[in-house]
Amino acid sequence: MKRTQLTVGLILALATGFSAHAQQAPVPEPPDLPPQIESGEVLEPEVTIRESKKGTIEQYSVNGRVYMVKVTPRSGLPYYLVDSDGDGQLDQIEDSPRSLSVPQWVLFRW
Repeated sequence: MKRTQLTVGLILALATGFSAHAQQAPVPEPPDLPPQIESGEVLEPEVTIRESKKGTIEQYSVNGRVYMVKVTPRSGLPYYLVDSDGDGQLDQIEDSPRSLSVPQWVLFRW
């Protein structure tokens, strides 16, 4: 007897829930997205690739300032020259655990 009462109660609860769900107001369309703000600065780096008999040189720059150079010789491993402190001098970074290059971003500029 209790089992049938429980089953009937469950069926009524589900039916009430489905009818309440069907009576909800339609959802309005989302508003249009605002246009993208353009800051005038280039967000992607400009890459200049030069190939010669000795190897390949890839020069990465943003806003006209070179911040990294990748040198890939024809024979040997590639190495990087990075302007790690923004002074315009490129420092050599080797692929070893002792020469750690920490990611750096410009957050504010005055």
